[in-house]
Amino acid sequence: MENKIDWVSLLLYLAILLFGWLNIYAACYDEAHSAVFDFSTRHGKQLIWIGVSLVLALVITLIEPNVFSSMAYLIYIVVIGLLVVVLFIGTVTKGGLSWIDFGPFKFQPAEFAKFATALALSKYMSSLDLDYRQLRTKLIAWSFILLPAAIIILQHDTGSALVFASFLLPMYREGMSPHILVFGLVAVVLFVLALLVNKFIIIGVLAAIALFYLFVWLNKRTRKHYVWVAALFLGCSLFTVSVDFAFDKVLQPHQRDRIYVLLGKTDDKSNTGYNVNQSKIAIGSGGLFGKGFLKGTITKADFVPEQETDFIFCTVGEEWGFVGSSLLILAYIGLLFRLIRLAERQYSKFSRFYGYSVASILFLHIFINIGMVLGLLPVIGIPLPFFSYGGSSLMAFTILLFIFLRQDQARTKLM
Repeated sequence: MENKIDWVSLLLYLAILLFGWLNIYAACYDEAHSAVFDFSTRHGKQLIWIGVSLVLALVITLIEPNVFSSMAYLIYIVVIGLLVVVLFIGTVTKGGLSWIDFGPFKFQPAEFAKFATALALSKYMSSLDLDYRQLRTKLIAWSFILLPAAIIILQHDTGSALVFASFLLPMYREGMSPHILVFGLVAVVLFVLALLVNKFIIIGVLAAIALFYLFVWLNKRTRKHYVWVAALFLGCSLFTVSVDFAFDKVLQPHQRDRIYVLLGKTDDKSNTGYNVNQSKIAIGSGGLFGKGFLKGTITKADFVPEQETDFIFCTVGEEWGFVGSSLLILAYIGLLFRLIRLAERQYSKFSRFYGYSVASILFLHIFINIGMVLGLLPVIGIPLPFFSYGGSSLMAFTILLFIFLRQDQARTKLM
């Protein structure tokens, strides 16, 4: 006998979905097109996507749960194929070649690549007799992640590609060495420092740290220790000197400008940080309780571009204030903790790994989106889950979530 679907996650999903639509309506509100069911407007189109997403959620809950694991590799291959197709017939939107046109609608395969990768990686990581310590296992697992990320980078959609780093958490939960997490953090720090400090100074500091570790901190020195320290020093040094190449070749000009402005390396003479500045003004003007629904003056004046998509959180800040913004963040935190709790009670490795993947993907989206709206992170253009305007992202996030809720519902059958 199957369990009931987790009602806490379902209610949080519906609450965020409804609140998101209200803010999309507010962000694009126009007295000439104020009707709720005016499908020529973005809020009207979002209603369609919400309806489609709810139907998808219902269908997923009716599918036999084993289907998702048995078809994981096939779904992954199909989505990878769509990502490749985008490179040839895709249309350019906001500087990124990441969309396929279907008449009046656009489809973004990169959004669906996240749950497809989560399924395939969960399938592989739950294989019987899999030794996580073997190099072959690690290479195959990372290939599942890096392949779609690399194709998405070729589409000039660096923000979506960055989200694939979220799979570090579920891999760590299943036994990946914590050293990889440390290496990732070190890479981020070196990347930022390489943009701010002379690279020879960084290499000199790295050499000093390596020598200190070998001759002061380490009591017992062997040839193995010398080799490892030398390899780490060489790797960090090569990464440092390659930052400029990656920065110039991978990121778009507007993304580079935004990072430079955020780091204070250049003045914002070209008004690169206009979106962020206006967003912070809108959020700050909301005060404690906000100006009220449909009463946001900065929202109505269209001072914040992309306010119903990437910058939807500033609408919350202006019209609902600190209290409304905090409640939204608490709803997200509640959903994330609930998903982790559900993941821990799974009997199958596939379901557990997939559950952690869902929580990690959502967390990184929420963290980056709100961080960039507040000016704490560079603007890289990724949506706020279940909240921002967009059919592809809403459907993809809904599929991502409800596949796991379906797995949890049938957890006793998947033992």
